[in-house]
Amino acid sequence: TAIRQAHRLGFSVVVKPHIWVPESWAGAIEPSSDESWTIWFARYNTQLERIARIAAEENAEALAIGTELAKTTQRPEWIKIIATARTTFPRKLFYIAHNAEEAELVPFWQMLDAIGVSLYPPLGADDDQAGRIRVMQDVARRLDTLSIRLGKPILVGEIGLRSARGAAAKPWESAEERAAPADPKLQADVLADWLTVLNRPSIHGVLIWRWLTDPTAGGPGDTDFTVQGKSAESVLACAWTSACSKP
Repeated sequence: TAIRQAHRLGFSVVVKPHIWVPESWAGAIEPSSDESWTIWFARYNTQLERIARIAAEENAEALAIGTELAKTTQRPEWIKIIATARTTFPRKLFYIAHNAEEAELVPFWQMLDAIGVSLYPPLGADDDQAGRIRVMQDVARRLDTLSIRLGKPILVGEIGLRSARGAAAKPWESAEERAAPADPKLQADVLADWLTVLNRPSIHGVLIWRWLTDPTAGGPGDTDFTVQGKSAESVLACAWTSACSKP
């Protein structure tokens, strides 16, 4: 399995279920009636229990109970979801909120081991590094405050952006949503800025979106999120292995 392969390479493994909604995103999920909510959570609980069992059997280090399900997190059904996951998976549990705004509103953090968050705030113009660093610092301060208030570490479940011109304005935007010329330097610069700002005591881990299983993916002409074969790959190698070379 992928978990075994990662462990053989010396990596820790986070299992992160992510509901894929065609032409939309997980944050749009919002059943229209109590009956529909009950059905949705029952099905979600069944699938999460299956995933949690695999994660436990393969000794994954952590499990996310959900990702960016912003319109669901005020529902009481999460108490049962977390209890099921806790029974099935014996190690670190967390949830990944969408940006600081959702993270500040999630009511069930005390039932989990860490506060997870994906970070895709608008970062302004591509060439405005000072402006985007101010945005990043404001986000990081909000996460510091949340971590202190709840006594929990922060795990950044995603940062990323396309290697495409104009990507800083809408870091969440996919290649399918907007065609643009390749700009691998922008991607590398923004990720380097994020890693610098997030290097603080409250942050206990940062995951990058994304790295594909296809070893031939990416490359300098690619305009999607993967960092493979691009300047950003060198940024990550420098940050995490001290194998530094100029992008």
